Amino acid sequence: MSLNLGLLILRLVVGLTMAGHGAQKVFGWWGGPGLNGWTSSVVRLRIRPAMPWAWLAAASELGGGLLLALGFLSPLGSLAIAGTMLVAIATVHWANGFWAGKRGYEFNLSLLAAAIAVALTGPGKYSLDQALGLHLPEPITVIVGFIAVIVGVVATLASRSPKVETETKPQTT
Repeated sequence: MSLNLGLLILRLVVGLTMAGHGAQKVFGWWGGPGLNGWTSSVVRLRIRPAMPWAWLAAASELGGGLLLALGFLSPLGSLAIAGTMLVAIATVHWANGFWAGKRGYEFNLSLLAAAIAVALTGPGKYSLDQALGLHLPEPITVIVGFIAVIVGVVATLASRSPKVETETKPQTT
C-alpha cells in the first residue's frame, strides 16, 4: 500500500480529534466547557495566569489539529499538539498511571507519538504543503520547534502555584 495514504489517514484522525478537542474548549461544542469553563479548569490546575494559558492551550489544540489534518505548515501543527499533550500528561494524567480507563496518560501519549511521527516524517504527498509546494526548512524547523515546545512546557509547569495541602485537624468536643 502507500505510505502517503497511511500518513493522510493518521493526520486526519489525529488532527481532527485534536481540533475537535480544541473546539470543545474554545466554542463549547460537543459538550465541551467553552472558554470560560476551560479557563476555570486551568485555574484548578494551578497554572497562572490562567486566561492566557487557557487560550494558548485551546488554540494549540484547535489550530494545531487543523494544521495537522490539512498537512499545512508542517511540522507546526504537530509541535502545537505535542506541547498540549505534554502539559496534559504532566498536570492531569500522570498521577493516574498509564491506562485511560483510570484517567491515565495512555490516550495522550498515543496522540503525542502520532504527532511526533508526522513531524519527523513529514505530511506526505496528500497534503496542502505538497499541493502548494511549501516546505519549511528541515531539519532546523523540527529542532527549533521541539526546543520551543520544551521551553513552553517547562514555562507552563513552572507557572503553577504551589499545591496547598489541606490539613484536617481533629475535632475536639
